[in-house]
Amino acid sequence: MLQICSTFFHMWREVEKVNRTDTIAAVATAMSSSGIGIVRISGDEALEIAGRIFRRKNGKMLENPESHRVYYGFICDGEEKIDEVLMLIMKGPHSYTAEDTVEIDCHGGVLVMKRILETALRAGARPAEPGEFTKRAFLNGRIDLSQAEAVIDVINARNQYALRSSVSQLGGAVSEKIRAMREKILYEIAFIESALDDPEHISLDGYGERLEAVVRPLREETERLIQSADDGRVMTEGIKTVILGKPNAGKSSLMNVLLGEERAIVTDIAGTTRDILEENIRLKGISLNIVDTAGIRETEDVVEKIGVDRARQMAGEADLIIYVVDGSCPLDENDREIMEMIRDKKCVVLLNKTDLPQQVTAGEIEAAAGVKVVPVSAKERTGIERLESEIEGMFYHGELDFNDQVYITSARQKAALEETKSSLGMVMQSIEDGMPEDFYSIDLMNAYEQLGTIIGEAVEDDLVNEIFSKFCMGK
Repeated sequence: MLQICSTFFHMWREVEKVNRTDTIAAVATAMSSSGIGIVRISGDEALEIAGRIFRRKNGKMLENPESHRVYYGFICDGEEKIDEVLMLIMKGPHSYTAEDTVEIDCHGGVLVMKRILETALRAGARPAEPGEFTKRAFLNGRIDLSQAEAVIDVINARNQYALRSSVSQLGGAVSEKIRAMREKILYEIAFIESALDDPEHISLDGYGERLEAVVRPLREETERLIQSADDGRVMTEGIKTVILGKPNAGKSSLMNVLLGEERAIVTDIAGTTRDILEENIRLKGISLNIVDTAGIRETEDVVEKIGVDRARQMAGEADLIIYVVDGSCPLDENDREIMEMIRDKKCVVLLNKTDLPQQVTAGEIEAAAGVKVVPVSAKERTGIERLESEIEGMFYHGELDFNDQVYITSARQKAALEETKSSLGMVMQSIEDGMPEDFYSIDLMNAYEQLGTIIGEAVEDDLVNEIFSKFCMGK
């Protein structure tokens, strides 16, 4: 089975190679006015196409260009000069796609980039699909699938933790870990098959105990990677955060402080916020997808009641609840309702309005809600740094280290690891039950193949197409 899957995968890659002999082109920078724009060309005829549209300063065509050299000249459409450019030549396999690649650095106007791309297309290239340059890098073996996914993570990184994790994965951190695990599993599969084929020379006596000593650490390592996915999701997607509290507790004022601008309407009238307000903010490297909600209270106002119901719903779906308490007013039934809502949830309680005489203490709230309380003043903008520290401690398991620690940031990768963990668990159960050795081989094979899907071995082409379709054009 392993040989069949591997053979099928390599056959698919060979078919893809035949399908991608054509040359592709796209604008690799944003289609907006900027100082510099880049048009990228890749494929078997990239150098020939570049030669048809590029003229050196002396008017001569580009002949026999050297690899990894920059040429100065003009992009021309017939006799018309379109733009003055620098052109970088990278011959395969020493390029991003492992194919002959040309990158044209032009002025960053939308019109000029479109004209250069259109000229390249008329000269023989075709428009690249989203993510096709990176897809070719994967199919040509320059990067594996986990590294390809890291490319889009680098582009989409919204905080320093996400960026550092993505760069680490792009450098092969996940790949190295997965390959090392697969090597150990493959060795045991080969040993079992060899012993079953040649029992006279290879003994399986006591093998179960030896295999368990290999499988148990592998299962523990798999579990660690699965647990890292929680940190990875928080890094890449941000923390879904809901601000709760009674009307006029200072929720909208806190929202404005966190955003650094007057985004939410703030008045002395209770119930001003009636609908949810969503924003993404960063607190020194931590991304919060933050939602300001209507104040929790019983009301006869139909519109406000809808807002309160939405607040309750959002609280149930949140990763984190920031419960804002008005310290200048005693606790009441509305506060007790909120305390029931936040029970068993990740929550930070902010004792707001510490600039006013206090009617409730932090100790009183901690006793009632069972969570830590952070004194703040949204008006005076104090206590925000402690809020950040509390959130970081709640979501990141210990000190984040991007030198040795591997973080899983893809739901696809996490699912494959969970399947791997299950298969390794079944191997250990078979050992405990004294099952025949070929039972070990079946589950080891599944673990091996599931790990292979993470780095792109034995992966279906539909999945590959889906992954790269999420990329931006030109990458």
